[in-house]
Amino acid sequence: MKALLDLDISTGWVPVALTAVGAVALCWLLLLRPVRAAVMLIGGALVGTVVVIVVARWLIEDVIALVPDPIPLAVYAWSAAILFGTITGVIRLVRDRGVWRRVVTLLAVLCVTVAGLAQINAHFGEYPTVRSLLGITGAPSVDLGALSPSRTVPLASWRPPPGLPAEGRVATVDIPATKSKFSARPAQVYLPPAYFADPRPVLPVLVLIAGQPGSPEDWALRAASVQSLNDFAAQHHGVAPIVIAADGTGTELGNPLCMDSRLGNAATYLTADIAEWARTGLDAETDRRKWAVGGLSYGGTCALQLVTNFPDQYPTFLNMSGQYEPTLGDRSRTISEAFGGDASAFAAVNPADLLRHRRYPGVAGVFVIGADDHAFRPGLERLAPLARQSGMDVRLSVIPGGHDFRVWAAGLREQLPWLGRRMGIDS
Repeated sequence: MKALLDLDISTGWVPVALTAVGAVALCWLLLLRPVRAAVMLIGGALVGTVVVIVVARWLIEDVIALVPDPIPLAVYAWSAAILFGTITGVIRLVRDRGVWRRVVTLLAVLCVTVAGLAQINAHFGEYPTVRSLLGITGAPSVDLGALSPSRTVPLASWRPPPGLPAEGRVATVDIPATKSKFSARPAQVYLPPAYFADPRPVLPVLVLIAGQPGSPEDWALRAASVQSLNDFAAQHHGVAPIVIAADGTGTELGNPLCMDSRLGNAATYLTADIAEWARTGLDAETDRRKWAVGGLSYGGTCALQLVTNFPDQYPTFLNMSGQYEPTLGDRSRTISEAFGGDASAFAAVNPADLLRHRRYPGVAGVFVIGADDHAFRPGLERLAPLARQSGMDVRLSVIPGGHDFRVWAAGLREQLPWLGRRMGIDS
C-alpha cells in the first residue's frame, strides 16, 4: 500500500501512460458515421471548444483577474482537450445505439478527462503522488492542547534524551486574528521530534506561506515539507525549526496582497497575531532574530514584503518564485482597488520601492526560481541586485524546472541547512 501511495503521478511513466490511453479513447470518440456528418459535427465541436477556451481565458485573466499569475498556454490546451472530448462524447451518446457502445463512450470521455488532468498536474506538480491526491500527508497528527507541559531549556544547552521520536508531528491550529481581524483558515504547525522531549529546547520559528490559489496544507501535501523537515531533524539530533504554515490569502483564490489595505489586514495577521499566538501557544523562540519567513509564488512575494516592511520581525527570508511586486493583475488595478488610487501608499509598502530607498543590514535571504520559469525569473533577477544594494545578504538559486511544486519542494529542502544556521541550529 505504501508503494501505491508514494507512486509518482506527476512525472515518469504514469502521465505518459494515461495520455496514451486518453489518445486511444479520443480516437474512439471521433469514429462517427457517416463520414460527412462526422466531419461537420467534429468540426463544430472543435470550433465550439476553441471559442469557449478563448472566452474563458479572456474572462479569467483580463476581466475577473481570478489569479494574478499568468496561466500557461499548456493548461488551456489540455483543458481544451478535455472539453473537446466531452463534447464529442455527448455527440456519440446521442447518435450511438446499444448499451455497450454508450458505456464505452462514457469510459472514453473519462479517459480523455483523466489524461488532460494528468498533463495539467504534470505541468504544476501539484499532486506529486497518490498520497497527495488523496490528501494524506503521511505525518502523525498531534493536538497541541493535549500535550503535557514540559520544561524548556535554551537550544544551545539542550541534549537529546534517549527515546526521542523519529519524526515530527503536525497540528492544525486556528490562530486568533486578535489584532488584524483577518479571516484566516487554520494553520498547519510542524513540531520537530525535539519538541516532544522533556525538557524541550526553545526552538526557532519558520513561517511558510502558500501560493494563490493555495492553502496552508499545500506545504505538507505538495511541497514535501514534512519529509524535508524530518530529514533535517534526523541530521540534527531531532532539532528543526517549528514551522507554522500560515494562511496568507484567507480563501483558496483570495488575494489580499499580503498587506494591510482595503482588502484586509494580512500583514498584521502574519506578524503580530502569529507572533502573539506562538508566544502563548508554543514553547518557541521569542527572539525575532531567530524567526524566518518563506513562501512559494504569492507566498514568496509575501515573504519579501514582510521582510522589507518588518525587518525587525523577520530578518531572514526564502522567496521561491515570487513576483516582482504584489499585484492584482497589473499595477494600476492594484493601486486602485487596494489603495484607492494612492500610488504613494502602494510605494510605501512595495518591496522594490523600499529596497531602493532603505537599508537592511543584518537581513539575509535566498531567492529560488525554476530555470524555465520565464514569467517570474526576470522579476527575481531584478530584485536580487536591489536587495544586495540595500545591504541585504542575498543570493539567487536557480533550480531545474518551471513554476511548480517540484521546484518548491527542492528549494525548501536545499535551503533548510542555511535557514537552520541563520536561526541558530548549527549542529
